[in-house]
Amino acid sequence: MQGEFSLGELAVRFGLKLRGEPSLTIRSVATLSRADSGALSFLANSRYRRQLESTRATAVLVAPADEAHCPVAALIDPNPYLAYARIATLLHPDLEAPAGIHPTAVVAGGARVAASASIGPLSVIEDDAEIGERVLVGPGCIVQRGARVGADSKLLSRVSLYAGVTLGQRCVLHAGAVVGADGFGFALNAGAWVKVPQVGSVQVGDDVEIGANTTIDRGAIDDTVVANGVKLDNQIQVGHNVIIGAHTAIAGCTGISGSTVIGQRCMIGGMVGFAGHLTIADDVVVTGCSLVSASIKQAGSYSSGMPAVETRLWRRMVAHLRRLDT
Repeated sequence: MQGEFSLGELAVRFGLKLRGEPSLTIRSVATLSRADSGALSFLANSRYRRQLESTRATAVLVAPADEAHCPVAALIDPNPYLAYARIATLLHPDLEAPAGIHPTAVVAGGARVAASASIGPLSVIEDDAEIGERVLVGPGCIVQRGARVGADSKLLSRVSLYAGVTLGQRCVLHAGAVVGADGFGFALNAGAWVKVPQVGSVQVGDDVEIGANTTIDRGAIDDTVVANGVKLDNQIQVGHNVIIGAHTAIAGCTGISGSTVIGQRCMIGGMVGFAGHLTIADDVVVTGCSLVSASIKQAGSYSSGMPAVETRLWRRMVAHLRRLDT
């Protein structure tokens, strides 16, 4: 249910400097251009100052450098986007699912389901699976034999956890996520492929978010590992035996080939491709559409994708590249 708070309450709760009337009430969040009375907006990029100067929001979260440009009440913080995230969570809390098992769910006799968990319609919980306290298993989810789901985690809908997968506490898995499917392992035999059994599993830490239709393959022998605090966008492919370090964030449509190790606190743009068996250092940034074909040993920002140019210019550039040897 949506909340309602005064600017004074918000300033005290989140340690923000307030410029304006403390009794003004905030009921929602909105963009600078669409905000109206009762709405809180934010300015995280000074390029949008023009929208700030004409906003009709009741108040705006701004950095100290932008305070003078704000025509309405201001909540001031060095990181206004982070403050916005916290206040938006307070104003728009998640709905609490009622504890219990829906009549259409199938829960095996050997499964262990906490009394405070919520098991949604048409979900399946297999033998020896464990569902922790206050877990939400949404409609159509499948938790296979021996999988573990830690307390306060949420499988929102049509999520599949394969056998033996371990999910930590306070994780969020969006619709269609698949964790623990077989890795892509085949041995060549006289021109034909022989499947290599994938006998490892997947270990997912605490506070991990996995986007819609993202897939994480189980390990071939050892486990695939997604460490604490990792954030994965939609439609990412994580190959077998990949290790993703704590608090790394990866944008959509990225593909990570098997046995690649990505360090902690990395930021990976969309549609990045990683070749297999690489090691990526901590605190690496890889910009969108890059191809990473060799290990990265030092922190920093790396790019390889070429920005789009007008087609005739692109053809001339390619023609020049083809003639380099001559």
